[in-house]
Amino acid sequence: MSSPRPHQLSRRGFCLCCVGGAAFAATGGWLTPRQAYAEARGLVSLIKDSAAISPIKTYKLRGNISVLEGSGGTIAVLTGPDGKLLIDAGIRVSRPQLTKALADLGADPVTHLVNTHWHFDHADGNEWLHAAGAKIIAQENTRKHLAEVQRVEDWDYNFLPLGAGGIPSEVFARSHELKLNGASIALKYYGPAHTDSDISVTFAEANVVHVADLFWNGIYPFIDYSTGGSIDGMIAACDANLAAMDKDTIVIAGHGKPVGSKAEFLAFREMLVGIRDNVARLKKQGRTRDETVAAKPTAAFDAIWGQFVIDPGFFTRLVYEGV
Repeated sequence: MSSPRPHQLSRRGFCLCCVGGAAFAATGGWLTPRQAYAEARGLVSLIKDSAAISPIKTYKLRGNISVLEGSGGTIAVLTGPDGKLLIDAGIRVSRPQLTKALADLGADPVTHLVNTHWHFDHADGNEWLHAAGAKIIAQENTRKHLAEVQRVEDWDYNFLPLGAGGIPSEVFARSHELKLNGASIALKYYGPAHTDSDISVTFAEANVVHVADLFWNGIYPFIDYSTGGSIDGMIAACDANLAAMDKDTIVIAGHGKPVGSKAEFLAFREMLVGIRDNVARLKKQGRTRDETVAAKPTAAFDAIWGQFVIDPGFFTRLVYEGV
């Protein structure tokens, strides 16, 4: 895998799967995927260190919806007289930068926060946002994971529970609806996918959907089998979301290029299917995991999707585990 150039990091910057400029300086160069995941405990710390100083970039969409990039997973913000609604909370050490970015979007207070799933780069900021006035809403498995010690085997890391203020106070099983700032907002759970807690958030009038870590735009995704993730579930969630979109839908991704289209989301889905089928075929033939990696089942997709920290070999191993 070739190292990404600095302008690629800026364009596709995200915290779960890259080390930002501060970490680059601290380590003297890019961590390879093997180094990064072998030292996952160190990587989580580097991610947090980077988030503490990374700037927040704001993208204005439509229907009073904006996207904030630079603190973990992509954050969406709906503004208006009912107060700001945030989709995901980022990493808590980004509070100063996020506070400024939110203030730049208007004086309305933060009144609601939706967690798309439990991972720290999407929910670590829950406590300070709740203290600022946000009611936290999530799928029921997100609350379960945030309230317990949670181990992610592929990162060799144990995440501690959030404090009481960071635990979602309102949860749902399959779907939930909100009406805020004149917008109809639908929260939908399609079953285990990236984790067992992922939801998509649709802003009906604006034709915008935040699918979070169900979509990694231009890069191979992480699948967290430690908390119920599934390659087939990822594909099923893509299909369900795609069925509700049209060519004008704006699709917000969890990582990678933050603002995408239905066509880009479809390309992501086709990549998942192609690699899943290739890996399943090799596994059915009796190939071991290492033999399957050596057969390069991702080769047709690597030029586009395989240029970041989750490299072709690592993604192959993830898929192999799930087929």
